[in-house]
Amino acid sequence: MKPISVTQLNNQIKSILESHFQIVLVEGEVSKAVYHSSGHLYFTIKDEKSSLNCAMWRGNLSKLKFKLKPGEKVLVYGAINLYVPRGEYKLIAQSIEPSGIGALQLAYEQLKKELSQLGYFDEERKKPIPKFPKKIALVTSSTAAALQDMLRIANKRWRLTKFYLFNTLVQGEGAAEDIARKIRLADNFMFEDGSKFDLIIVGRGGGSKEDLWAFNERVVADAIFEAKTPVISAVGHEIDYLISDFVADRRAATPSNAIEIALPDSNEILMMIDEMINTINYKMQNIISKKEKQLLHLFEILKANSIDKKLLMKEEEIKILKNKFFNEIKAIFNIKQNQLDFLKNEFNSLSPQNRIKKEEKEIEILKNKLNNIMENIFYLKEKSISFKDLFDRSYLGVVNKKESEIKALKNAFLALNPKKREKDGFAQIIKDGKKVSLNEIKKDDVFEVLNTEIKIKSKALDIKK
Repeated sequence: MKPISVTQLNNQIKSILESHFQIVLVEGEVSKAVYHSSGHLYFTIKDEKSSLNCAMWRGNLSKLKFKLKPGEKVLVYGAINLYVPRGEYKLIAQSIEPSGIGALQLAYEQLKKELSQLGYFDEERKKPIPKFPKKIALVTSSTAAALQDMLRIANKRWRLTKFYLFNTLVQGEGAAEDIARKIRLADNFMFEDGSKFDLIIVGRGGGSKEDLWAFNERVVADAIFEAKTPVISAVGHEIDYLISDFVADRRAATPSNAIEIALPDSNEILMMIDEMINTINYKMQNIISKKEKQLLHLFEILKANSIDKKLLMKEEEIKILKNKFFNEIKAIFNIKQNQLDFLKNEFNSLSPQNRIKKEEKEIEILKNKLNNIMENIFYLKEKSISFKDLFDRSYLGVVNKKESEIKALKNAFLALNPKKREKDGFAQIIKDGKKVSLNEIKKDDVFEVLNTEIKIKSKALDIKK
């Protein structure tokens, strides 16, 4: 069992007490009475075995014709009320009368007891009052001031309800039978569209006990009890309690109060609508805000996982790989260029042309020396050694040797020159960057045919062996 708080329990008890003891009549002896400075009366009544705390508010106390004194026996009319903060209940008195009743009161008590035993007052048989009645039957006198009060209140509270008067006697001889007849007439009345009255209000203004007695008659109680239409009893003033009040589906303290019970307050409805609109707007705003956040979150997820996002990422990766590729190619190219430069330098240093130039320079030097020798020929003639012998022994052998070496280098250079090595009608075949033989070429292959001067791009259209 789920526990409840003390306040919840007291509220539940309060609801039960006030719904089951809406009105009680209690007899007891006054044991204590305090007239408070606030204008309220606080007193206690008791019998032989127990006591009951009571209170009468200032409004009702002003109508009390006598002062309460301890020891007096009284009849207290009122309702049970529970004060939640302290869990105490009181009888809130609406009227107080000295004990000892007359013939009318005795008849009233006897009929009340009888009808109570028959179930006329049972709460479970009482019909609910419609919240928004469209048509209400007023069973009252057309000349009563109560009728004008009811219509005036109705005009202020709710103008959408239509009222229909069933004029009736409300006091004197035959009044009870006339009231009962009009209640049955209103209950059975049917409009042209097949609808019926939503509510019947039976009532009249205040008066003496004798004036109000028609509403204490059995015939009126039977008519109210048998009615299929909900009935509100609105007879007399707040302190007047009649048999019709107990039998009716709802008691009103006054005829004006009956209209307040029967009709909603348009101002309250408008306020309620405003609150509902504000609540709906607030909830819708919250829902929209939450959905916007969810949508934004989903959009961010979609954006993060979208094809465009992935393509951009792939493009960035391709750019990085492309830069890396070109950098590596450039590095390889630089290495190969350096190697090629080195080989070119090596080739140039070892090439026959350079060697020939070198030898030619040496021959030039030798020629210069020879010229020097020729200038000194005159001196040689004076000596016994002939010029020819000297030249042959000293220089001619050297010159001949150098000329032979130059001739050999020229021949070697010519032998190694690719142009000289080519034969007429012959060329190299290059496929996929590699030198291949003619036997390796297949139909539809694309290849290059080149020699030292010409390069031709070709395609094998047919192959015959």
